[in-house]
Amino acid sequence: MEAQVQTMSPHDPRRLREMMDRAAALAHEHGLRSVVVGLTGFEGDPAFQEVVDYVESALRVDDSVFRMTRDRVVLLLTDVNAKQATAILERLLGEYRERFPQLTGPSVGFGTFEVGPDSGEVSVKRILPTLFTTAKAH
Repeated sequence: MEAQVQTMSPHDPRRLREMMDRAAALAHEHGLRSVVVGLTGFEGDPAFQEVVDYVESALRVDDSVFRMTRDRVVLLLTDVNAKQATAILERLLGEYRERFPQLTGPSVGFGTFEVGPDSGEVSVKRILPTLFTTAKAH
């Protein structure tokens, strides 16, 4: 399954379903928690794509990125809980701002959905609305 995820386009909707399936499998088969993160840029922020590239370059090999639109990205952070995922993203956004202080912003928000052994059904339909309606600016 992982090899299939790696060969798909970063915009292929099947990739998002594969990410959700992977989160469910890690939770139900191995008891590992993962966090699905909805990362959103605010209207017309040109730095958002650069932020996403920076975050993607800093993630572990086991983590995944799905680019939904120019202003919305879904991340899968494996073997972490929601608190750890939030700390990771806040640290990465802070590092980005320190490295590129000449750029204004970026205006980035994110919401999280923790997937664990007790999460029940893990589906795109269930998780996506939560990610982007709970996104808070960071």
